[in-house]
Amino acid sequence: MNRRQFLNSTGAFAACAAAFPQIVPSSVLGKDGSTPPSERIGMGFIGVGSMGGGHLRTFLGYPDVCIRAVCDVREEFRLKAKQSVESSYGPNTCAVYEDYRELLARTDIDAVLIAVPDHWHVLIGIEAARQGKHMYSEKPVGRTVEEAKALRAAVRRYGVTFQFGTQQRSTSYYRQACDLVNNGRIGTLHTIMIGSATSQYCPIQPEQPVPSGFNYEMWLGPAPWAPYTFERCTRNWTLIYDYSLGCVSGAWGVHDVDIAQWALRADNTGPTEVEGTGTFPTDNLYDTATSWEVEHKYPNGVKLIHMDMPTAMKRAPEQFSLNWMGMLFQGTDGWVYVSRAGIHARPESILRQPFGPNDVRFPRSTDHRRNFLEAVRNGQDPISPIEAAVRADTVCHQADIAMRLGKRLQWDAVKEEFVNEPAANRMLSRAMRSPWRL
Repeated sequence: MNRRQFLNSTGAFAACAAAFPQIVPSSVLGKDGSTPPSERIGMGFIGVGSMGGGHLRTFLGYPDVCIRAVCDVREEFRLKAKQSVESSYGPNTCAVYEDYRELLARTDIDAVLIAVPDHWHVLIGIEAARQGKHMYSEKPVGRTVEEAKALRAAVRRYGVTFQFGTQQRSTSYYRQACDLVNNGRIGTLHTIMIGSATSQYCPIQPEQPVPSGFNYEMWLGPAPWAPYTFERCTRNWTLIYDYSLGCVSGAWGVHDVDIAQWALRADNTGPTEVEGTGTFPTDNLYDTATSWEVEHKYPNGVKLIHMDMPTAMKRAPEQFSLNWMGMLFQGTDGWVYVSRAGIHARPESILRQPFGPNDVRFPRSTDHRRNFLEAVRNGQDPISPIEAAVRADTVCHQADIAMRLGKRLQWDAVKEEFVNEPAANRMLSRAMRSPWRL
């Protein structure tokens, strides 16, 4: 069954029937111009901690969405999420689950939001696709290139919508920067620099009792077994290599790498050379790179230099001192610096010059979540589709592998593997703890 058939099938866009009283106002029936229950998108939320909980509260404000169920391995998180939903819909309108597979098996859920630790993204995403659920998945795609490719294959096979949580594509500053670069406002682009967040220090922790109501075994899932400590399971788990690549990827880097890929119109390809250096602590619970400088080279000659922010400040202090974390596009006739705080340029006048009818513009989205819902309804790709997600993720993995091996690597963007580098290619995958597997 493809996406269009699924949308037209029985049960799709199920109404929040249980939330409504016997005598209903006209707005519930859609007679006042609001979305009628039969056209609402039934949603489930997998992972409802700080990030997922924030998404849930936003989606509750969309009149064309009905949140049917929530799932989390922490009892306190799932009960808090249930309370949030039922404060809007009424009592007994939100089911709760500890196991994501039970939520995904429901036939009244059309789409899910996945906001769990990185090492779980792909397994949950594959099962969501298999169950015909559209998904908005937080970044990064997965722990490895192999995992990312497996999720891409599942999304394609089952014809579901996938939106990557790289919401900067739905931010005006970044779209403007890409438009300026692509229309030659800074001359010929030759270099992109990224300054990412830096890691933190956390000493190795002694084992602690697992808190009541927390399924730690399920939290670990496919990752190697490790004793429970509080610090391991805070949001900073993304700085631990067993679960993520740290600030090079999910903890920030993939956001700006994704914009670099977008600006270069490289959503179906990527850089073909990479080399760099990085510092990896050995006496620290957080063992991903704490400082790094990696250079990627694209076939058109453009260089992408990805650094931690202190290193970026040394390389280009004029621009990177403008804001905390950002990216710099350098051309033959000027530059553009963009971050979530704003956009700057030299010459500054290019920021005020209007675009003409013959200029090439990037697609416009002002709400990443709304863009996802529109894609679910119309069957078209959202602004951050699966292919773009996998390719941006791959750039981050290239960087991490090049740093760890300490050598220049060549990348085949068609085969999606390193050229004549067996050691590097072995690092494109990792074993999963039994019984979990791709």
